[in-house]
Amino acid sequence: MLKTLEELIKTIRERGEKPDLASYTKKLFEDKKLCISKVKEEISELIEAVEKDTNKIHEAADVIYHLMVLLESNGIKIEEVMEELKKRQK
Repeated sequence: MLKTLEELIKTIRERGEKPDLASYTKKLFEDKKLCISKVKEEISELIEAVEKDTNKIHEAADVIYHLMVLLESNGIKIEEVMEELKKRQK
């Protein structure tokens, strides 16, 4: 399970670093406004899916992907986020 998330993060990082790659991930890296708007859109879609009890898994996956791209494209490493969460454990 966590291996899939690790692989996703690795792929996002690789695509964000390649200068000439024509990928959706690279497009999000290069357009901060688009990246932010996609996160907002996907969160809204997830909330709607939860309220209607439809497509929750699909929409949750979209949120995770777009959030990971937003974090990475803004220099926020998931490892740092996990460390912060660990500090908050009681």
